[in-house]
Amino acid sequence: MALAAARATAPASPPVPGTSPHRPWRGVHVATALPLRDDLSVDHERYAAHCAWLVANGCDGVVPNGSLGEYQVLTPEERARVVETAVAAVGGERVMPGVAAYGSAEARRWTEQAAEAGCAAVMLLPPNAYRADERAVVAHYAEVAAAGLPVVAYNNPIDTKVDLVPELLARLHGEGHVQAVKEFSGDVRRAYRIAELAPDLDLLIGADDVLLELAVAGARGWVAGYPNALPKSSVELYRAAVAGDLATALPLYRQLHPLLRWDSRVEFVQAIKLSMDIVGRHGGACRPPRVPLLPEHEAAVRAATEKAVAAGLS
Repeated sequence: MALAAARATAPASPPVPGTSPHRPWRGVHVATALPLRDDLSVDHERYAAHCAWLVANGCDGVVPNGSLGEYQVLTPEERARVVETAVAAVGGERVMPGVAAYGSAEARRWTEQAAEAGCAAVMLLPPNAYRADERAVVAHYAEVAAAGLPVVAYNNPIDTKVDLVPELLARLHGEGHVQAVKEFSGDVRRAYRIAELAPDLDLLIGADDVLLELAVAGARGWVAGYPNALPKSSVELYRAAVAGDLATALPLYRQLHPLLRWDSRVEFVQAIKLSMDIVGRHGGACRPPRVPLLPEHEAAVRAATEKAVAAGLS
């Protein structure tokens, strides 16, 4: 019923700027924070409004059920409804859910759910219950890709302990299992090696604090965190950076970097939600085991956010 209602209310998806129907992950796709009520239940109304607000402020799409969306602590029912809510709010062409799971079969089921909801692509971590070897990684991506939706790989060796190095990404792409990669290793040198080994594999910026470096190196998109709080300025920064307009991009990057670097820290969810609260959006609390920011961290995020707002960033 929820899926039928979502489809009934979903707007027609206009073309996403800078994308084609076959590469809907290009541009700025926000890894959405998930608004919770005081009792820590999911506030789907606020979530729908947040997705629509991001698109209205220049973002190309949303990525529900990523780490920033606290997918690990959602029930299966909540996780499915979050995807349906995003599709109803902004249209399936703009929604690229995270489908990470401990097992390949479960990740494939989430991909099938995304397809049923009308999404155009999914984002997938490698196996993350243990340090998988290359054979297991390839089998994992092959199983999920068999569901039929384009797969964007998510390389996060810091948290998963599995590194999708350029040579492995080239193999996954060459075998047809992935079409793009969200690159979160922080090693900007990889952009050039990936381009050499797999020139048709789209590189997506995966960590906010290396945006400029990866944009200059040829990134075709950004799976972003801080646009949850400051979408207009973040999109302006991205568009200028990929266009090679350093006169615009570099000053913006310097202004935003004290915030962007929180995206690569353990407390990134709490930091981004706090910035959302400060700018007048609903960030709110996180579900355990995440705990509130330490006072010194809260003060740093608050000061950097207020400075950005005072400078006219939004």
